[in-house]
Amino acid sequence: MIIKVLFVIAALIAVLFIVAALQPSDLRIERSIAISAPPAVAFAYVNDLHKWQEMSPYVKLDPMMKQTYTGPIAGPGAAMAWEGNNNVGAGSMTITESRPDELVRMRLDFLKPFAATNTAEFTFKREGDQTIVTWTMSGKKILITKAVGLVMNMDKMIGGQFEEGLANLKSLAEAATKK
Repeated sequence: MIIKVLFVIAALIAVLFIVAALQPSDLRIERSIAISAPPAVAFAYVNDLHKWQEMSPYVKLDPMMKQTYTGPIAGPGAAMAWEGNNNVGAGSMTITESRPDELVRMRLDFLKPFAATNTAEFTFKREGDQTIVTWTMSGKKILITKAVGLVMNMDKMIGGQFEEGLANLKSLAEAATKK
């Protein structure tokens, strides 16, 4: 009887891994917001990783998170590493490309809870008296993230964090514009 139960459990685990392996490998999450401020104001909060902390939704998830900065203060080569609780994990982000008031591209190297390398992009597009800011993250899913995706909606979870960060950016940029 125990052998049959173990066999069924092993078969279920095998089916789970097969189903996970068959999931799409590409990850892409994107959110946008309209901000009543010039692109330069919003751009400054993203291009400077010290200012990034003011808008980041992840700081609230672990106020005790350890952060270290290397490289220039802003623009290409600026980097920040973090280590925090289970909500934020550990990793680093490095600005790889920066075009004033248009684009900030970052390399994200996650160490915990799962090792992964992704690309984050912020684009800033002027539309009338507003700036449309789009936050995108893309990369490849590994087997464990595919398996997690079977029970958790990654777009909804991470997208919700992007929405919070963009709302923070909107508040900061609009307040700075009024000053």
